[in-house]
Amino acid sequence: MRTLAAALLLIAFPCGAGAAFNLESLGRQLLGPPASSTPQPAPEQKPESPGLVLDVSEEDEIRAGQEVATNLLGAAPLVEDEGLQRYVSTLGRWIALQTERPKLPWRFGVIDSMDVNAFACPGGYVLVTKGLYAKLTDESELAGVLAHEISHVIRRHYVDLMRKQSALALGASFLETTLRKEKTQVVKNLVGSGAEIFARSLDKSAEFEADRTAVVLAARAGYDPYGLPAVLQKLEALAATDSTVALLFKTHPDPATRLARLSEAMGERLDAYGAGGGGALYRLQ
Repeated sequence: MRTLAAALLLIAFPCGAGAAFNLESLGRQLLGPPASSTPQPAPEQKPESPGLVLDVSEEDEIRAGQEVATNLLGAAPLVEDEGLQRYVSTLGRWIALQTERPKLPWRFGVIDSMDVNAFACPGGYVLVTKGLYAKLTDESELAGVLAHEISHVIRRHYVDLMRKQSALALGASFLETTLRKEKTQVVKNLVGSGAEIFARSLDKSAEFEADRTAVVLAARAGYDPYGLPAVLQKLEALAATDSTVALLFKTHPDPATRLARLSEAMGERLDAYGAGGGGALYRLQ
């Protein structure tokens, strides 16, 4: 317990993270103004489109995420390194505390796959491949990767994708009838296999949103916001024909486009931060 508490303190004040920038201004520029504390009238309720007919509660989301994570771990188990898993989990939980959904049952891990990728399962389950971890240089880059995946969770990007896919496959009227009978089974059918879900592409706008949100979350956690762009530069340098990045390149916009959109959102601020600025990574055994 004492060791874990010390690790948490180190993450709260990471090495080289005291970058001089206006965090409130950065967040406003990337994500828009903060929500007003003054109560606002409820927006007019509009009927959902057939593609979004399935109402997935947070409880459903967590249960679905558990099943997806279980399927993924069945294909690629966690790396057998307790220190590594504790390190990544502690860092991930610290970043998740900076979000509007800190109470999700957040779980983080590194899976034993040399593919270069990371996965965000609904409900707070985030997995990074050993292949991607091995390409990271410092802690700010890991923070950027985890923050990107955390952003998918808090924005419910994969939940929305599964809702759309389920409604299209089953038909709105049939789905509504089934929900009244047995919602648990529908959620199970909705999940399918983890590999199937992550073989699908999110909307490009969801990936761009996750990139912007990740920069802000990393900064809130005390890390150089250049960490994620530094990782994108490394991915850009990998050949598209490299089998280790095949799934990543298939399901994401190309890194050059992501960098351009992120640079456009941040303006000249991005260049001012410079690369690096994070502590040393836990060394793979």
